[in-house]
Amino acid sequence: MFIKRYSRFLPSMHSPLPFAALLFNAFVWGLAWWPFQHMHQAGLHPLWATACMYAVVLLALLAWRPGILQQVRAHPQLWLLALASGLNNVAFNWAVTIGDVVRVILLFYLMPAWAVLLAWRILGERPTPAALLRLALAFTGVVLVLLPEGAPASRLLQNLSLADALALLGGFMFALTNVTLRRLHTVPGPARMFAMFGGCMLMALAVACIGLQVGVVEPFPAANATWIVTGLLLAGVLMLGNWALQFGAARLGAGTTALVMLSEVMFASVSSALLGAATLNTRTVLGGALILLASLLAALQFRRPVAAGPH
Repeated sequence: MFIKRYSRFLPSMHSPLPFAALLFNAFVWGLAWWPFQHMHQAGLHPLWATACMYAVVLLALLAWRPGILQQVRAHPQLWLLALASGLNNVAFNWAVTIGDVVRVILLFYLMPAWAVLLAWRILGERPTPAALLRLALAFTGVVLVLLPEGAPASRLLQNLSLADALALLGGFMFALTNVTLRRLHTVPGPARMFAMFGGCMLMALAVACIGLQVGVVEPFPAANATWIVTGLLLAGVLMLGNWALQFGAARLGAGTTALVMLSEVMFASVSSALLGAATLNTRTVLGGALILLASLLAALQFRRPVAAGPH
């Protein structure tokens, strides 16, 4: 109703602004690995960084929409969205901080394959032949990325690093986030957004505390101007990027949105290769091409609108 009433004030479908907005969001997430690594080098683990940044984002959202908590309390089913979105961000941010950026991004983009399986299980949508083809392409690509040349298939899981496992988990949770958003399409958008951001903060805190106990996460460091300034700037940029995603996704078809967002892989690959945070070999390139082809086919086929939220 709001869009119909005020559509005359919005950019037309032929305006370049929605495309530019989506490209900006892809650019932000394609380069997000660098500030996370920068903060990590300054002593702040990416889980603590994620918790702090989304705390800032939540405070800003509460200041903007003071009544949003009432909407959230009225829809207790949002807990699954908070869990999925939170673990998605936790896994992705941690993975790009400690792993090979290109490899992490490619494994993360296995999410269309997970979406097919989750939609089948949760929404009762039986996979079509085209969906099964995308599954085969994506999982073949994963094997090429993870398995060294000449190694038997039995060694596939043995070659998983922590960053690889986090990237796969992040893609799975991103797919679960999207499927859950479709299931909760009647819930007001601000409530879903708050649940997603709140989940990011709470899951980051929870996993950080568990990781601290088992020795894989460093204690929260003393205040340092480097990570404080970087974190505040990144929080602001991520909020702007989310607004850009909402702006672009509301004005373009879901398939077009998904296609433009694939440019995140290009931004991440180019920036990490130039800054020495990634290495490319033939198997990674070939496997990545198959994974991206599966994502491309999914984007071309996808026609239903989605609700945008944090990465």
